[in-house]
Amino acid sequence: MDWLTAAFLGLVEGLTEFLPVSSTGHLVLLVDLLGFKAPPGKTFEIVIQLGAILAVCIVYRARLWRAATGMFTEPTERRFVRNLLLAFLPAMVIGAVAYPYIKRLLDSPMVVSAMLILGGIAILLIERAVRTPKVFAVSEMSPRLALGIGFFQCLAMVPGVSRSGATIMGALMAGVERKTAAEFSFFLAIPTMFAATVYSLYKNRADLDFSNVGLIAVGFVVAFLTAMVVVKVLVGFVGRHGFGVFAWYRIALGLVMIAVLLAR
Repeated sequence: MDWLTAAFLGLVEGLTEFLPVSSTGHLVLLVDLLGFKAPPGKTFEIVIQLGAILAVCIVYRARLWRAATGMFTEPTERRFVRNLLLAFLPAMVIGAVAYPYIKRLLDSPMVVSAMLILGGIAILLIERAVRTPKVFAVSEMSPRLALGIGFFQCLAMVPGVSRSGATIMGALMAGVERKTAAEFSFFLAIPTMFAATVYSLYKNRADLDFSNVGLIAVGFVVAFLTAMVVVKVLVGFVGRHGFGVFAWYRIALGLVMIAVLLAR
C-alpha cells in the first residue's frame, strides 16, 4: 500500500502544482487521511516537488534557453528575465521571514479546507470582474505589474490558498490575458519552488532520510510525468474555458473535507 500511496501522492502533486487548487493543501489533507508514513524531514514532499519543477523546465526548455542566452543582448529577453526576478523577490524576502511562523500556525487540515473554499469563491468573483486584457506576453509587463503579481504569490504562504491560483488571479485583475497569466505562473514557479525546496532541505537537514529511496523515486517520477501533461494542456484549457471549474472543485472539496473532519 505504501508504494501505491507514494504513486498516488506523486500523481496528486503533478496534477495540482500548476492548477489553482493548492498542491500543498491536497498533500496535507491526503497524508492526514491516508496515514502515509513518509520519510521524515519532508524528504518525500520536497523531492516530488522537484519532479514538478523539472517538468516545467523540460516543457519550456526552448523559451528558457532563449531567455538565458539573450538577456544581455535582446531587450525582449531582458524584460522577460527582469519580470521573473521582480515577481520572485517578494516571496524570497517575505517567505524567508514569515513562512515558518505562518506554516506553524495554519498548517492544519481544517485551515486548508477553509482556504480551499474561500479561494474558490475568490476565483469566481475575480473571473466575473476581470477586465479586458491589455498584456499578452510576459515581456510586455511593466516592472510594477510584475512586482505586484509577486506580492499576490505571497498569499500562497497560507496553506490551501494555491501559489498558481494567487499569481494567476493577481495577473488577471491587473489586465493580463488568461494564457499569459498561466504561463507566467509556470515560469515564476521555477525560481520560487526551487528556492523553497533548497530552503526546506536546509531547514530539515538534520531529519532528512532517504532510507525509503524506492518510495521517493516512485513519487518523483509520477509527479514529473503528470506535471508534464498538466503544463501542456492547461494553457489551452484556460484560454477556452477560464478558471471557474477549478473554483467549484475547490469549494466542493473544502466542504467535503470539513464534513469528514467534523465527523471524526
